[in-house]
Amino acid sequence: MSLIESLRDALTRRSALLSQLQEQGTDCYRLFHGTQEGIPGMTIDRYGAQLLVQSFHQPLEREALLELADTCNQTLGQTLLLVYNDRSGGHSRIDRSDPVYQAEPAALADLVGHEWGLNYRVRGRHPGQDPLLFLDLRNARGWVKANSQGKSVLNLFAYTCGVGLAAAAGGATTVCNVDFAEGNLAVGKENAQLNPQLPPMQFIQSDYFPAIRQLAGLPIAQRRGQKLPSYPRLAAQPFDLVFLDPPAWAKSAFGTVDLLRDYQSLLKPALQVTAENGVLVCCNNLAKVSMEDWREQVLRCAGKLGRTVHDCQTLTPAEDFPSFDHRPPLKTLILQL
Repeated sequence: MSLIESLRDALTRRSALLSQLQEQGTDCYRLFHGTQEGIPGMTIDRYGAQLLVQSFHQPLEREALLELADTCNQTLGQTLLLVYNDRSGGHSRIDRSDPVYQAEPAALADLVGHEWGLNYRVRGRHPGQDPLLFLDLRNARGWVKANSQGKSVLNLFAYTCGVGLAAAAGGATTVCNVDFAEGNLAVGKENAQLNPQLPPMQFIQSDYFPAIRQLAGLPIAQRRGQKLPSYPRLAAQPFDLVFLDPPAWAKSAFGTVDLLRDYQSLLKPALQVTAENGVLVCCNNLAKVSMEDWREQVLRCAGKLGRTVHDCQTLTPAEDFPSFDHRPPLKTLILQL
């Protein structure tokens, strides 16, 4: 099946979902998920007024790109601002020569997208590699928004603080966003400013390990003869709702994030900072890890720490991220402790 035929089929499958999202106050979603819908290495996303097309295996030809954009615009009944990022080359993050299609200045300007009635900063291109809002986490943000009333919320690996924003909108008493990258938190602060009706959030720029261990009242390990970098001092405190969404892999002087080989080192302190009768929402985005194995690992880790899991629910991405084998890369567990 050709690319345009695959796109048309994908848009047909999304017909009911697109109506639901409009009623929900959401205009940020995936229109084509190539890995599952016939063209691996191709994604088409809507972010508010922007249409973001990205190719990861080989570049598109201009005519094909414009036909894709026109098909999406016809389906949505409006003309979106087209941005095309070819990510197939070795220097795709820094090469902005745009040999295929030169985006209009308005398409690359700071825009605003909407999800669950909230405003989010949108940029078709920025110094980082990923879009500023991960669309496959929309259902999880919606769950947080619906379950944060009167709770203290800790958002770990906060990125641009979408989960924190959802918690604030859901009536959380306090929201604490923790991320190592200053640039990520800067966008999170923009998101907060775009929603002035919400109460203020807290932003902590810190490596995960010293932050979570202090909040959980645990000592920070130091290797013999090695001086640790500076880090913000934090007082121990439990949280009613903890959200843990780590990257696949990262390394620092304080420890290594490795979802494949050592999820427990991330999970243990997150369990310990979760209050009694609290909730821990944890994510794993590695496709090679099965939900069954990971769920067993998470529950075993909780048991070893003496934390009783009264209920364990799974949360899957919405239909714009189809997984026809029912094994989506993004896996989310909601643990009632």
